[in-house]
Amino acid sequence: MSDRIVKSAAEWREQLTPEQYRVAREGGTERPFTGEHYFHNKDGRYSCICCGATLFDSSTKFDAGCGWPSFWAEAVPGSIVRLRDTSHGMVRIEVRCARCDAHLGHVFPDGPEPTGERYCINSVSIGFEPGA
Repeated sequence: MSDRIVKSAAEWREQLTPEQYRVAREGGTERPFTGEHYFHNKDGRYSCICCGATLFDSSTKFDAGCGWPSFWAEAVPGSIVRLRDTSHGMVRIEVRCARCDAHLGHVFPDGPEPTGERYCINSVSIGFEPGA
């Protein structure tokens, strides 16, 4: 992405709540079934809480029963970066915002068609824009 955003830890801490910082900047995870977007079902777009980049469209959101908002595709190709994650004794694919490197969650190969993918995203890492 050409409009990459880089800030110091102090700048991110000033902008974000402690929980947003812990998850988005330090790679944490919110507790399952607690996030504000888990049961959310309005039409619109979900964006990065750190930089505002559009990440997901509500038309791709589905209930995977995993405890976090799930999407089967990103809204804008190239808006999400995938990284190999071997933490916690597992091999997973971490997803981050391509614009600011915010930790969003993970993507798994067990989602619905047409992609077969399930982006399992922390609510605290995303914001919502109605009707966008």
